[in-house]
Amino acid sequence: MFSVPPATAILASPNRIERDAIEVASPGFIDKQLGIWSRWIDARLTKRYASPFVDPAPDTVKLWLQAIVTFRAFLKRGVDPNDEQMAEIKKDLDQAVAEIKEAATAETGLFELPLTEGGAGAVSKGGPLGYSEQSPYVWMDRQAETGRDEDLAGTGTST
Repeated sequence: MFSVPPATAILASPNRIERDAIEVASPGFIDKQLGIWSRWIDARLTKRYASPFVDPAPDTVKLWLQAIVTFRAFLKRGVDPNDEQMAEIKKDLDQAVAEIKEAATAETGLFELPLTEGGAGAVSKGGPLGYSEQSPYVWMDRQAETGRDEDLAGTGTST
């Protein structure tokens, strides 16, 4: 997760008075939403892009985060269903989510974001942590074979 700007700097709307009212009513709400949705964006883009993004995060990602959290902040504050501004904010949210999905599944680079090493590879969080044979009993066959070979050669593993 990249570190997000303070809540007062990232949200285009609601205005400062509304942001302060949300923070008074629900302390930490906006910062929690920024963290949650930042991790969501990182999770969606992990397959293709080098996420979590490091500071400075790409402006495109910041705009997506802003659109999502602005909508959530308005819902927290309460909205008039007939408000035309809310329709525009919802449209921005829908566009941001659609662009995130498009970036996550795109074969060609539609957005200027840092790619994972080796291009558009699969998600890799480390190699296997164990070793498995064909069946749970193969190790006994291999151990017996090694013992027989050591007996024939007149050597052993113990000293």
